[in-house]
Amino acid sequence: MFSNALKSFTSNISSNYTLSPQPTSYSGPWKIYDAKKKSTGKAASVFIFEKKSLEPPAGAGFGGRSAASGLKSAHEEVIERLKKEASSLARLRHPSVLELAEPMEETRGGGLMFATEPVTASLAGLLQEKDEQEKAGGVGGRRSRYVVEEADGQKRRRELEIDELEIQKGLLQIAKGLEFLHESAGLVHANLTPDAIFINAKSDWKISGLGFSTPPENSTKPTSVTPISLSEALNYDARLPRYVQLNIDYTSPDFVMDGNITFAADMFSLGMLIIALYNSPHKSPLDFNGSSSSYKRAFSSSSSVPNKTNNFMSSQPLPREVVNGVLDRLITRRPAQRLDAREFQQAQYFDNILVSTIRFLDSIAGKSPNEKSQFLRGLPRILNQFPKSVLDKKILPALLEEMKDRELLTLILQNVFKIVTMLPTGKRAFTEKVIPKLRETFLSASNATAKVAAPERDSLKEAGLMVLLENMQIAAENSSGKEFKDDILPIINYALESPTHSLVDAALRTLPVVLPILDFSTVKNELFPVIASIFAKTSSMGIKIRGLEAFKTLCGGGSEPQDEFQGDGLTGIVAAPKVKSSNVSILDKYTIQEKVVPLLRGIKTKEPAVMMAALDVFKAISGQVDSDFLAMDILPILWQFSLGPLLNLPQFQGYMTLIKSTSARVENEQTRKLQELGANNSTATTRNEFMSFGGSGATNGFDSNNGNGDTDFEALVRGEKQGSSGGTDMLGGDPWAHGSASASSSTVLPSRPSTNRTRSNNASPAATFSWSTPPVSPPPHTNLSAPKLQSRAITPDNTFSTLNSAFPALSAMNPGIGSSSFAQPQQQSRPAMSTNTIPSYSSNTQNGGVDWSKAAGSSMTSKPWGGAASFTSNTNNTSSFSSFPAIAPPPSQQNPYSSFNIAPPAPKSLPSGSFGIPPPPMANRTPSSASGMGVGVGMPSLRPQTQTQSQRPQQIQPQQQSNWGSGGDSLI
Repeated sequence: MFSNALKSFTSNISSNYTLSPQPTSYSGPWKIYDAKKKSTGKAASVFIFEKKSLEPPAGAGFGGRSAASGLKSAHEEVIERLKKEASSLARLRHPSVLELAEPMEETRGGGLMFATEPVTASLAGLLQEKDEQEKAGGVGGRRSRYVVEEADGQKRRRELEIDELEIQKGLLQIAKGLEFLHESAGLVHANLTPDAIFINAKSDWKISGLGFSTPPENSTKPTSVTPISLSEALNYDARLPRYVQLNIDYTSPDFVMDGNITFAADMFSLGMLIIALYNSPHKSPLDFNGSSSSYKRAFSSSSSVPNKTNNFMSSQPLPREVVNGVLDRLITRRPAQRLDAREFQQAQYFDNILVSTIRFLDSIAGKSPNEKSQFLRGLPRILNQFPKSVLDKKILPALLEEMKDRELLTLILQNVFKIVTMLPTGKRAFTEKVIPKLRETFLSASNATAKVAAPERDSLKEAGLMVLLENMQIAAENSSGKEFKDDILPIINYALESPTHSLVDAALRTLPVVLPILDFSTVKNELFPVIASIFAKTSSMGIKIRGLEAFKTLCGGGSEPQDEFQGDGLTGIVAAPKVKSSNVSILDKYTIQEKVVPLLRGIKTKEPAVMMAALDVFKAISGQVDSDFLAMDILPILWQFSLGPLLNLPQFQGYMTLIKSTSARVENEQTRKLQELGANNSTATTRNEFMSFGGSGATNGFDSNNGNGDTDFEALVRGEKQGSSGGTDMLGGDPWAHGSASASSSTVLPSRPSTNRTRSNNASPAATFSWSTPPVSPPPHTNLSAPKLQSRAITPDNTFSTLNSAFPALSAMNPGIGSSSFAQPQQQSRPAMSTNTIPSYSSNTQNGGVDWSKAAGSSMTSKPWGGAASFTSNTNNTSSFSSFPAIAPPPSQQNPYSSFNIAPPAPKSLPSGSFGIPPPPMANRTPSSASGMGVGVGMPSLRPQTQTQSQRPQQIQPQQQSNWGSGGDSLI
């Protein structure tokens, strides 16, 4: 229905305002809608009158054409009277008169509408709501039509309380309005009823319903208001609704009985209004149904009219202060005996501290600064005596309006925060009323002066800002996270940037309250950089310490030290539970390590107070970072700070406690890490392995696994075909001069580390050489024969034929190795050697080559060429080496692996503890070509096999190195 009605409205109000879909309240012929102006968003109330509401119910006859024309004229009279009401509001401006926002407009359907300041309800609607609540058994007994929906979708009931203070406050405001009408405007209201009084959003009572207003009789004050005709006004028309006619139940006998229009008539109506406020149901005790004759009959006898003897016909007992001095001076037959509006305000009924406080607050704008200051200092003592609705709708808005006075800012904010804590709806009041004022007071000025370089800050606003910081807990509890971030945090940052140290200190002390509300990104990107900048730039020791306390909070440290003493619980006193401080870090690990720790490292002062504050930060940090960061970054700083010259013994011990606990954590975590690595069978490298310099670990060169063991050695000394050949013998000759073409190769072998130096008793240790590196692992057991390598023709050299015949003896005739300590009896044998005999070897004396078919004899078949065959020495079997060919160096450009496992010699010098003969210098020789040295080492190694390790000479190497240079010297 309302939507259809709005379609017919083509007024300025309907186009400029957004109206609620349903009326929020009713008053007489008016439907009242909540509205907002589209351009400014300012709240308002729109009063709408529909002309069809004047039509009688369907089927009612008019008694002919004349009756219909009379009804039409009555309708026109009602519309004119309603227009008069709006026009009177436009002319009258007073705090107790309803304020008009948009003038009266006619709608297309013949209706009327106008806009006023936002109102909550009319007094008549509020009293009717109270009656319905009482019938239903309380506030929650029925659905209230004053339930409104918030912006977030939640519904709440409007706080419309009618308690004693609300009544007293409202009556005072009505009396002020009447005083203005009577003395300044020169008008009589003439229809003062609950429908003519509205309650605005601030819980103020406002006078409206001026359709019957008129100047009094014999008035000389000029006015533009048309006087009314009492006879017409008192003539009740049953064809019209009662609410568009004069309500005779509240009318003074001056009108009905005497026919006089006086100011005192309004005071009589005010007395009847007071009775309705206390009566149950809340209405006038007189009910004449618009009949003037009934009214006259009732007032002809004192027993049938309200008076003091019959409790003014109220069904409920009236307060003594109301009966004596108020009602008995208002409900009187004679106008001269009544109180006027000014005297009514001075009645004893209003003589109490709460009413006086409200009255002072209403007129605070005209008070002196000293009076304002005294009032605001005493106000907190009586705030708890006020009804919550008065605090919310009257006192709090009045105080916020005075925040524009910077001299009173500190005192006002103290009262504001106290009121917020007392209100059950404090969160909504703080969000809707207080926060906008805080932003207007602190941030608007800072934004305006931000463009000016180094603006001078207002000391009075700084003092008010201090009050806000001290009450930050209240602000945090009564605002959501988004509101706090958008509105309160900028004020905190503004305080942090203040040059006043006390203000910065107060702002830093709010961090334990602020941090749990803000999200991580806000703290890291907006709050922490400001704190870090203050800490780095401040010259105040107190701010430096407070900054360290802030870092402690940001890094998860407790806000207060825990009491180490624990009671036994037998004192009989119930201790209040302590608030558990959160140990969860606000900042992430990266920010702590990359931003906080460098700030701590850069502390230059060694004052004990700063050092101990830094110690608390390190305690908080130690549980948030990794152990390696503790060891490499935190511990050095701790040691540096702990050795400060100004620390006393307990302070130094505090640092040492943290150093020890931190070191213990590093030790435990590293130990656990290494244990986990050890469980994965990881091997550790010893120092001796790096000190071998490529040589064998054994001094005699025989107890390391050298390739394939016995088979390699047998092929080596017999000159048979090998996987790797080449090089020269010890005298520089060609060792393969009489061998087949396939017996030579240009390949060289890489070095192999030794992994198993200890052999079992069933396996003889293979010979090793000073330039050989033991193999990493035994080669795989395969039955492959020696690889067929690229061969070359070998020209035999017969100049060294004497070497072959004299080789098995190895007598000490050679000057290079002829020392007595080297030549030992052949009968001595190594105790670890096996007694197995070497298979017999037959030499081919005709061509000096090696017969591979014989070389792969009984012992070769069981051990493949690539395997690690066990080699056993027999010192008596030396006759088979009667013919040994000379060795010539093969080319060494290639380096493929071969089955011959003798590693190449070291490129330069040999270790002093290894037995071996260095190779002769020759051109284009690679360090790894070891095939030519195989026989050169094998010849002197036959006899030393029978020696013990203790009998090996250490001084033979210098002679060997010196004898390599002369090609004509003989080894024998």
